[in-house]
Amino acid sequence: MFRTQIARQARLFSTSPIVRKSPVETVKDAAKTVDRTVSDKIVKGIEKGEQAAKVVKEKTPNTTGEAKGQANQLAGEAKGKASELTGEAKGKAQELKGEAKGKANQI
Repeated sequence: MFRTQIARQARLFSTSPIVRKSPVETVKDAAKTVDRTVSDKIVKGIEKGEQAAKVVKEKTPNTTGEAKGQANQLAGEAKGKASELTGEAKGKAQELKGEAKGKANQI
């Protein structure tokens, strides 16, 4: 009789660890998940900042000479546009002056 009880108890003995997690381990896992998500977003933001810095570096001149050249080019374009508009205004004024003389001669 004692022998059968011991045999049954021996079968219930196990050396495997408990599969369930403790509350501390659950909180640690949740914290790791949150940390990973936040760090992924931060890395994406840093990468976007690096891309923006690269674009700015490409757009800005590297030397003072290049900056002066770009400034002179833009100034030349502005002067050309201003003289074009001045010419158009003078032409329109002459046209209106001619029309006024024509009407004055008719009267």
